[in-house]
Amino acid sequence: MFVFFGIPVLIFGCHQDRPLPIDAKATQETRSLHAFLHRLQGEKILFGHQDDLAYGVHWRYQPGKSDVKDVAGDYPAVMGWDIGGIEYRHEVNLDAVPFDLMRRFIISSAREGSINTISWHLGNPATGGSSWDTTVAVTHILPSGSLHGQFVNWLDNVASFLDSLRFEDGTPVPILFRPFHELNGNWFWWCKPFCSKEEYIELWRFTVNYLKDIKGLHHVLYVYNTNNFRDDAEFMERYPGDTYIDVMSFDTYQFLGRENVNSGLLASSQKFKTQLQSNLDVLQYNANRHGKLMALAETGFEAIPDATWWTDVLYDAVKSYNLSYVLVWRNQGLLKNKMHYYAPYPGHISAMDFKNMFKGTKMALQGTLRPLNIYNLSN
Repeated sequence: MFVFFGIPVLIFGCHQDRPLPIDAKATQETRSLHAFLHRLQGEKILFGHQDDLAYGVHWRYQPGKSDVKDVAGDYPAVMGWDIGGIEYRHEVNLDAVPFDLMRRFIISSAREGSINTISWHLGNPATGGSSWDTTVAVTHILPSGSLHGQFVNWLDNVASFLDSLRFEDGTPVPILFRPFHELNGNWFWWCKPFCSKEEYIELWRFTVNYLKDIKGLHHVLYVYNTNNFRDDAEFMERYPGDTYIDVMSFDTYQFLGRENVNSGLLASSQKFKTQLQSNLDVLQYNANRHGKLMALAETGFEAIPDATWWTDVLYDAVKSYNLSYVLVWRNQGLLKNKMHYYAPYPGHISAMDFKNMFKGTKMALQGTLRPLNIYNLSN
């Protein structure tokens, strides 16, 4: 045994004083990850980035490359991915990342110690449109609905991909799965305006039960996710129950019109920090009350026009909370006549501040996890 930032490290198996995953048959590796994240609370906050290994600003699919690593010297501790398109058995996801390549990225990053989280921007089953097609659909894919069989087939495709995520010896790679996210927004077909509370909860429970009990996937931790919310009641309104959730989370972003970069930056940052900490207060209260992990599942400031945003705004806002991880969105580069990225790249005005965020703080990259064998792998 040794002690790493206050955490005894011998095994990360489950003890009776720690909550267990909702899946009673969770693999040893998944139970180990779950227990580790509970031990981590208050000690470290893992930094994550969406699609980090796939592409970045001015590059795509270059082996070993990462904007985060190029700036901070190490890979993210958490890798975010999205499987939108898998329901149709597409070869690439909604952002054109090949699923075969995504699989390799997930396995290789897990082997190096990182944690992988997956969201699912699934198409609208009622119309064939995108996630942003808000035609009513949830009621039709529930067990009593006319499109339920189609939805089950979609879940079969999800299960097939998740089951394919295995280490070289065949051991499944533990995954944090975050479907039907930002549930209290108004932009996805599963959001609050387009289905009842009861319908959303039924959809969530059916999905978890099907993947866990019918498809036999026991390497998945399930992440509940909202967008910004006003109060505790809104955050918990569509909570599916403690037996269906491993992690509580929400998404929030800082916004600032390009014409206001100079005059409105300070006010925008203060507004963002106030909203973020208000939401974190509610998140931490409920995570503690229900014995769940907590995460800031998506955040960021597009193009990061503030040279000290990482330390003065983001880290300053989150450092006092027991977050398992904070994940910033993807570095697309040029998108619809603007630069769309949420992590710095070499030469960016916030690059030095980003690097400083990991010096003597709680924020951690992959190197923190690499020696800890968080999945309790035998080799």
